[in-house]
Amino acid sequence: MCGIVGLLMKNPAWDERLGELLVPMLVGMTERGPDSAGMAVFGKPTPGQTRLSFFHLHGEPDWHAVNTAIVDAVPGTHRVDANGRHAIIHTDSDGEAIRALLKERFPAIVALAAGSRIQLYKDIGTPAAIASRYRFGDFTGTHAVGHTRMATESAVTPDRAHPFTAGRDFCLVHNGSLSNPHLVRRQLEPMGIRFDTDNDTEAACRFLEWRLREGDDLPAALQKVFEVLDGFYTFLMGTPTALALIRDPFACKPAVVAETDDY
Repeated sequence: MCGIVGLLMKNPAWDERLGELLVPMLVGMTERGPDSAGMAVFGKPTPGQTRLSFFHLHGEPDWHAVNTAIVDAVPGTHRVDANGRHAIIHTDSDGEAIRALLKERFPAIVALAAGSRIQLYKDIGTPAAIASRYRFGDFTGTHAVGHTRMATESAVTPDRAHPFTAGRDFCLVHNGSLSNPHLVRRQLEPMGIRFDTDNDTEAACRFLEWRLREGDDLPAALQKVFEVLDGFYTFLMGTPTALALIRDPFACKPAVVAETDDY
């Protein structure tokens, strides 16, 4: 059992209030997910820039040392915006080179997201504690996806918290349980698609991103979800410009959608 929330601003004047408005929604889902929580925020892109989201799993991070290592090893202009155990790295260079460098030099740091719009934060703890720890209420942007987790099929760790991401500027959160994630992994891994956790939601996220990368538009990719994934689920997805919400054919998990002229 988990809680999922999302907010997309239709009125740009409301972009500054994205975090302010989403945090009460996230905290309201605490009883559905007290183990961990997270939020993916989408903002306007900076031309030529990639944003990389990272999390330091163990101990106190030394983001200054990370910045120095990147500047010394990767050509280009880089900026590390640290926020506790999280950091967003802004770069005009090769994001994959930075990810590979950090994986080799700083094994306690895990990559969470990449793209021109997305920034991702997640951790262990109650939604209110995490929102306060990383100042979710200050976040601005065009839309966001949030999740509160009550773990049922994998360990309670920061990297197994939601949202999950794959590719660029795509994320997914999930309420429910899949019965065939290992079959999905078996289908995708021979294509070189790498999994970071044993969480069933990661299988859904990577399957959808693969279909989008193969040329499906979002409705076509979601239709294939119904054909391939088995179980009870509500998925909320964030793309560079939109949110998408689907439920399994039995609609076992609740979902409520509200729309106004502003959001």
